Amino acid sequence: MSFNDFLLAFVPLFVAVDIIGTLPMFLGLTQGMDSDKRRHIIRQSILTALAVAIGFVYVGKYLFDWLGITMYDFMVAGGILLFIIATMDLLSGIKYARRIDAIGAVPLGIPLIVGPAVLTTALMIVSVHGRVATILAIIVNIGLAGLVLLSADFWARILGKAGSQAVSKVASLILAAIAVMMVRKGIHGIFPALVGQ
Repeated sequence: MSFNDFLLAFVPLFVAVDIIGTLPMFLGLTQGMDSDKRRHIIRQSILTALAVAIGFVYVGKYLFDWLGITMYDFMVAGGILLFIIATMDLLSGIKYARRIDAIGAVPLGIPLIVGPAVLTTALMIVSVHGRVATILAIIVNIGLAGLVLLSADFWARILGKAGSQAVSKVASLILAAIAVMMVRKGIHGIFPALVGQ
């Protein structure tokens, strides 16, 4: 593996992870939690994201082929899951994060940090730049994501309680929009395939 291979694997994965876009969702989902709980959730999300992404590099293509699942199916399922979470947060007034202890795994670890975009990108990169460069790029990107999430306490202090509540609602709305986008792209990919059969 050359440094050039790593760099060419790192850049598209950095774009796909989009941790800056995930930070408002993290703030919204963990609103009102103390620092220790947030750190626990960050550890859980990073470990989940690493396990899924690295595991997918090794077995994703074979698993999908065996089950007859396409990446578009994955996008629709992930989108529906995110939409349900966002809707519950927007309408109930009770944070999903407070009801589900494993919020670090779902939805933060997957599909927010490591979602269909990251998994698809990883599959494409591994065939071009090799498994070692791809896995190293995944580890570095997810590590950077963890560092960004660790700064969430700083942003929460700046925003205050009212600001955090506002960010929470906006983040849930953005989450719903991301969910619709994922479903739309998934359906757009599925129907041309069905029409061509």
